[in-house]
Amino acid sequence: MVPTAERLKWLCFLSLLFWLLLAGPLAWSQVPADWQTFTDARTGYQLTYPHGWQVHEDEAPGVSFYVGSAWATTPVTVRFTVQPLPANRVNLPPLALGHLDSLWQALTALPQSQVVRLEQQEAGAFQEVRYEYTCADSGGRARVLGRRLWRGGYALQLEYRAATVQDAQYLAAGRQLLASFAFAGPGLSSRRYADQLCDDKVYGIAALRAHDGTWEDDCRTIHEWAGSASLAAAPRVHRNALPFQSYALAKGFDNCLYSVTKSPTDQPERVYRYDPATRKGRYTAWELPAQGPGNVWISAATDRRGDLYFQTSDAHLLVRASPATDSVVVVWEADPLRKAAYYPAIGFAKAGTHANFGLDETGTLYEVYSTDGALLKVDLRTLRPAPELFPLDGLPEQGGYSDVLLEQDNEGRRRLLLAGPKSIFEVDLARRQATRVRRGVYTDLAGCSLFRSAGSPAPAASATPGRAVWLGRVLDAETLRPLPQAQLRFQGMGAPAGPRTLTAAGEFLLAGQAGQLYQVQAQLAGYFPTDTTYGLPAGQSGQDIVLRPLRTGTTLRLDNVQFEQGKAVLLPTSVPDLNRLLVLLTANPQLTIELLGHTDNQGDAQKNVVLSEQRVSVVKDYLVSQGVAPGRITGRGLGGTEPRASNDQEATRRLNRRVEFRITGGR
Repeated sequence: MVPTAERLKWLCFLSLLFWLLLAGPLAWSQVPADWQTFTDARTGYQLTYPHGWQVHEDEAPGVSFYVGSAWATTPVTVRFTVQPLPANRVNLPPLALGHLDSLWQALTALPQSQVVRLEQQEAGAFQEVRYEYTCADSGGRARVLGRRLWRGGYALQLEYRAATVQDAQYLAAGRQLLASFAFAGPGLSSRRYADQLCDDKVYGIAALRAHDGTWEDDCRTIHEWAGSASLAAAPRVHRNALPFQSYALAKGFDNCLYSVTKSPTDQPERVYRYDPATRKGRYTAWELPAQGPGNVWISAATDRRGDLYFQTSDAHLLVRASPATDSVVVVWEADPLRKAAYYPAIGFAKAGTHANFGLDETGTLYEVYSTDGALLKVDLRTLRPAPELFPLDGLPEQGGYSDVLLEQDNEGRRRLLLAGPKSIFEVDLARRQATRVRRGVYTDLAGCSLFRSAGSPAPAASATPGRAVWLGRVLDAETLRPLPQAQLRFQGMGAPAGPRTLTAAGEFLLAGQAGQLYQVQAQLAGYFPTDTTYGLPAGQSGQDIVLRPLRTGTTLRLDNVQFEQGKAVLLPTSVPDLNRLLVLLTANPQLTIELLGHTDNQGDAQKNVVLSEQRVSVVKDYLVSQGVAPGRITGRGLGGTEPRASNDQEATRRLNRRVEFRITGGR
């Protein structure tokens, strides 16, 4: 039986991860060059981890890194996992899922939670969420920070988890380990539709089959050829591949075939997906609209994005199904060729159809007039027909032309194939000459090799360029309870003037411009005010603001009061924090404080104590020069005995050269 506290810990952890689909980049430290490298060629990633850390092999392809001699008792873990996304989410843009309200409902439900940072980024080849938060744990407080990435239909997660009391010793290394993660090589084959590479194979629906020495209707069997140059060879036969008779067949970039029944039902029709590699099929969720009375779905084709098109026999309805976005839209509901000057010559009563079609890489739709095989063109971008018919030589005169397919072979030669009466023809467009390449009656041809080099994935949904939204809470730094009475102000581009009203849960929302800096001021009686600058990342992000209570015995950090290495010389960035302390002392004339000086551990320990005392004197002198009575301020130098961060490198040693203050009276 898992203890209640343990269940609560993991519920806290899993709840947050479920809603972490709306977030992006954090600032991470540079990884030391002497760390050990871990590479997984199959998954396609590598990272570096500190010397002395251990590797724990999880179930493939997972791995964990930990501190200490035993996995079961380690105080710190960094875990990496890879999971395939469910089939119904493979082609969806990961960062478009979820909403701020849902995210924050989950976050505020966590016990004593503080969101340190939650951001997202669109990196083109992959999408990412980076996050950091703390929440109550069975042993105190836990700190969790991590990266979730989505690539190729897989969710990858790298996460650091430890008690907050371990921050000084391990947090900096954990940040660096996470920052070192990078994709290396192709890794796992993409499961996303838009990433697939169409092969050379060409397919056709056989209109007839031999049975007991006679020919009868088929329209269910599919013939397969190795490529457009191989049509003279015997095909591989997929007998009764379709569960219905069909006139329409398209080949997707996933090398599967998509079809719909030829029955004139005038009802919405489901699209069927057949995989020639496995010889298995299933219905998709795509539903084509009702085709109209007396009509059938007569032809289908593929475009350069891998989208699939279906057209009715009267050419009045053209529909596009997009596997990458799982959507169906109507392209037109009126035949554009009716606007052509030549239309009366082909559109009279009882004339043949012109609705069988194919597509080229420029977005031109080629239709074939079933009576004589002449080609007609429509620009899909403008829905305008070409001004003239395109007649061909070398075709039989009896009619029955049923499809157009544009392909290319391995040498890049472009081919136009025409399904005609009892034959398939190859067309030389420059000479307008057709040559028979195979005998047989086919209702539709399917292929997509023409688009192998020109294919481009469907655009992913993303945030409006330049727009940024920051959702957060104002919390008590010790109890992490909301402080709805706090006064909150923002200054920056687009931020309205005046105090911001908080919700009963202490929540606020700032809509601004990505990349812009916003000054944030928060104050409440009995708390140390905060005045910081925050840069908004693009899209949606979250971060809480904490106010530290003013009580006798409380020690507060002056985060930006820092010094040159080895000197009692304030860095210019120290002035804003010193001025905030000055405002606090001026507004509370009874308040007395003790300044605490700290150094890093470089050099002689006793000299560091002297240096820290000198730094305390510099801060006190500044406050006294601004009118604070000297008797209200005492001070001590602690040297390097109480580090705030690791002393292993300069980036973190800098954080240890600081001054804090402790309230000694007046509250």
